[in-house]
Amino acid sequence: MAATSGGMDLSGLKAQAEARRDEPGQPGGGAAQRPGGAANEVSPVVEVTAQNFEAEVVRRSVQVPIVLQVGSERSDDSESLRRTLGELAREAKLKFIYAHADADKAPEIAQALGVRAVPTVVALAAGRPLTTFQGSQPKEELQRWVDALVSQIGGQLQGLPEGTVPAGDAPAEPERDPRLVAAEEKLSGGDFDGAIADYDKILASEPRNEEAQQARDAARLLKRQSENADGDPIARADEEPGDIDLQFAAADAEVAAGTPERAFDRLLGLIPSLGGEEKSKVRERLVELFSLFDAADERVLAARRRLANSLY
Repeated sequence: MAATSGGMDLSGLKAQAEARRDEPGQPGGGAAQRPGGAANEVSPVVEVTAQNFEAEVVRRSVQVPIVLQVGSERSDDSESLRRTLGELAREAKLKFIYAHADADKAPEIAQALGVRAVPTVVALAAGRPLTTFQGSQPKEELQRWVDALVSQIGGQLQGLPEGTVPAGDAPAEPERDPRLVAAEEKLSGGDFDGAIADYDKILASEPRNEEAQQARDAARLLKRQSENADGDPIARADEEPGDIDLQFAAADAEVAAGTPERAFDRLLGLIPSLGGEEKSKVRERLVELFSLFDAADERVLAARRRLANSLY
């Protein structure tokens, strides 16, 4: 593969990119990511314009080698090379980034690189061109060329941030526990007792299974609400403040309405006037309601402190 090196002045193109980036309404350069992708995802294949050239080529080449092709959709050789280099880049898993620039749509890139024919390929590292070649090449030859580029240059660069993965290759969500899935299906079908029994079975063998405990307590709440669906439980509880069961139903309604702090206040307010057995009953219901929320939730933390103080 015939290659040449050096002799390219990218300063003008960088200045254009910076000027565009500073214009009102123009987005700044950033990592090559698919829309909505996670912050640690980088695409192994990017389309380059004058606007994103600095971010996607110059700055990215400080981290990882860039193979930049200047091509044209009008050139069969360009399109063939584009497919091959894109395939190699995806297989390389971010050992290098393949950038493609269309000479017809971004002529300033071709001019800055001194491109006289398409396709032209330029390898860059640390913001500078290293070597270039023209014309299409067999896949085997291209594979050897990029392997040499990565082995000789890749280790001298900063590298991508730890945890970076190719866009689209983010780790899949872990498979759900089939026991929990089965219980959820029963819950969705209105079989509250069946779901609760499934959760209890899990907790019997795994008492520290927080997901199962939270799900069970949520199922219990849903069951209680289905049994107290008539009328306004909060209004009834306010009319009879001494009825613990009515207070429990009202607290469930307040949790379901998204105001757990009111539910906590309601039940905590009962404790000073209650005897030992009833006090324990209220405590158990509070602990069950606490489990429905993140342990670090400020509302839960405040209520736990009040509960501890009220019991001693």
